[in-house]
Amino acid sequence: MIYITGDMHGRFDRADAFCRRMGTRTQDILIVLGDACINFTSDEQDRRLKQRLAGIPVTFFCIHGNHENRPQNIQSYMKRTFRGGSVMYEPEYPNILFAEDGELFDLDGRKTIVIGGAYSLDKQYRLGNRLPWFEDEQPSAEIKRKTERVLEEQGWRVDTVLSHTVPSRYVPSEAFLKGIDQSAVDKSTEEWLGRIESRLTYQKWYAGHFHIEKKIDRLEIMYTNFDIFCHNVPVRNRLQD
Repeated sequence: MIYITGDMHGRFDRADAFCRRMGTRTQDILIVLGDACINFTSDEQDRRLKQRLAGIPVTFFCIHGNHENRPQNIQSYMKRTFRGGSVMYEPEYPNILFAEDGELFDLDGRKTIVIGGAYSLDKQYRLGNRLPWFEDEQPSAEIKRKTERVLEEQGWRVDTVLSHTVPSRYVPSEAFLKGIDQSAVDKSTEEWLGRIESRLTYQKWYAGHFHIEKKIDRLEIMYTNFDIFCHNVPVRNRLQD
C-alpha cells in the first residue's frame, strides 16, 4: 500500500499511530509532503528521531520542504534508485528516503514527478533566534532546468505531482498568517509551479506547506490527514507511455 500525508515538523506520533492502526510493513510507503524535519538540527535530536522512525513499520518517502536541510548537504547520505527515481538515504535508517527534486517515480504504476521546496515565512525569526535556516530551501535554477527537461521528455504528461508548495493560482489566501506582509513574501517557487501546471497534463497534484486541508480541481493540500495515494483516481484513466 502507498499512503500519503502532509507536514510532520518532526512530530511523528500521528504517523506512528496510523501505521500501527493500518498494520503497515516496511514494504508499504508513507509519502510525507515536505517538512518532515528529520534533518533540521543536525545533532542528537535528529538522530533520536531517526532511530524512532527506523522502528516504525513503513518506508517514509519524503518530499523536500522548507524546514529541513537537503540530504545532499549531509555527508552520511547516499544515493540509490527507488521505484525508478533517485532518492537519498542513510544506510543506518534504510526506511527513511528523501526523493530528489525533478525525479520521476513509478508509484502504484503511476508516473509521478517530485518537486519540493518553498520559501520560509519564518526566515527572519529563525535567523534572529539562532534556529536553522537553509539557503537552498527553494528549487535552484539547476533543479528547475532538470524538472522542465524531465517533463519535456515525458511530453508534459504525468499521472501525479508531489510538491511541497502549490502553483500560484492555488495558493490558499485563507491560510495566510496574520501580520505577514504578503508583498514581502518570495513567491517565485509558486509562480514557477504555476507555469509548469499551465502546461502539464496530469490527473492529481498533492501538496503540503499551508497547514490546511483543501481540495480544489485536481489539486489537494494535505496536513494532518492521511489517505491512500490516488485513492479516488480511477486506474483505467491512468496516462500511458
